[in-house]
Amino acid sequence: QVRLVESGGGLVQAGGSLRLSCAASGFAFSSYPMVWFRQAPGKARESLAAINWSGGSAAYSDSVKGRFFVSRDNAESTVYLQMNSLKPEDTANYYCAADRSTSYYRLLERSNYEYWGQGTQVTVSA
Repeated sequence: QVRLVESGGGLVQAGGSLRLSCAASGFAFSSYPMVWFRQAPGKARESLAAINWSGGSAAYSDSVKGRFFVSRDNAESTVYLQMNSLKPEDTANYYCAADRSTSYYRLLERSNYEYWGQGTQVTVSA
């Protein structure tokens, strides 16, 4: 059974940092590119950061470039999202997803993926 379980969300003040984790099981994690996306109420899903299978390459959306950093530990089947300089507009539910149907950087252009988790809420106060 495929599982992606996000954690690390919470309430933080603007300018603060959070580190999200996504623990994967039930599929060949180390062969899958991974992506983080978010969705706020009433807004479209937004893909934020993608990383290739090895962790050697990553791509980011313009809205988070330079503030968010994605990494992975294949030995632990976990992908991370380090979020710095958080802004109130970063408030959303954050999800990780896995999809090997395309290159990792193409995942930023997608809004649907092969597998995804249940999300973790991030709230940034002004």
